[in-house]
Amino acid sequence: MLSDDTLRFLAEQTGCEPQDQALWLEALTHASTADKRNYERLEFLGDRVLGLTIAEWLYERGDEPEGRLSQRLNALVSRVTCAGVARSIGLAPYLRLGKQARDDGGQDSDNILGDVMEALIGACFIERGFEAARAMVRKLWEEPVMGKTGKRKHPKSALQEWAAGNRRRTPEYKLVDRSGPDHAARFTVSVSVHGIGEAQATSTSKQDAETQAAEEFMRRFA
Repeated sequence: MLSDDTLRFLAEQTGCEPQDQALWLEALTHASTADKRNYERLEFLGDRVLGLTIAEWLYERGDEPEGRLSQRLNALVSRVTCAGVARSIGLAPYLRLGKQARDDGGQDSDNILGDVMEALIGACFIERGFEAARAMVRKLWEEPVMGKTGKRKHPKSALQEWAAGNRRRTPEYKLVDRSGPDHAARFTVSVSVHGIGEAQATSTSKQDAETQAAEEFMRRFA
């Protein structure tokens, strides 16, 4: 079952000591452990609870148009932001990983950290209901929501508008390389604008690599 240290950690993040230890153990368990109960189903549920909570929160905060709300929502529930929240609370030491996943750097994987963060939200929802899960999200996501996460234009949108404004062709994205096992995959993507140049970036997901490549292109050529 859960160690005393893990119980204290979970109680601090959720506001209440876990009752169903098997549920919370499941939320911390990666499939690489070969355990039949891992975080994947709870992550699916937590993702929806997170999305609804953040959407409600953004709606309450002002009268921004739907497009701006969607832009911020997408950024705040993204894998990168979820992983950032996980790192901010020191989640990594509590992950249950198989040896290979641990050796491959799973403790610092955006994919795994982000998924487990959502699984913990799902576990809170199952054990204590929506209000408790909502309070957990509002506590842990306060800095990203109150800060600038998602406020600036998405790099891919900014690049597309820049290309159109300069009468250039639509930016072209290509997957250059994919390496590593599924739980710690690395994607290298290039983006090019005909007649201008090309930029590359590598990340733990194809989408994030495209975003970073667009950002690098704008830094170098715009």
